[in-house]
Amino acid sequence: MGALAAGIAAGLAAIGAGVGNGLVISHTIDGMARQPEMSGTLRGTMFIGVGLIEALPILSIVIAFLVMNK
Repeated sequence: MGALAAGIAAGLAAIGAGVGNGLVISHTIDGMARQPEMSGTLRGTMFIGVGLIEALPILSIVIAFLVMNK
C-alpha cells in the first residue's frame, strides 16, 4: 500500500509541477510580448518562480520515500 501511495504522490507532484511551470512560462512570455523593456526583470522573476515550483516534486519524492519505508 505504501508503494501505491508513493507512486500516486510522485505522479501528482510531477503533473502539478508541469502545469505550474507551463503557466508561469506562458504568462512570462505574454508579459515580455506586451512590455519588451521589462523582459530582464520578468525573466529573473520567472526563474525564481520555476525554482520554487520545482521544489514541490522534490519534496513529494522525499515524502513518498518516507511513506514507502514505513
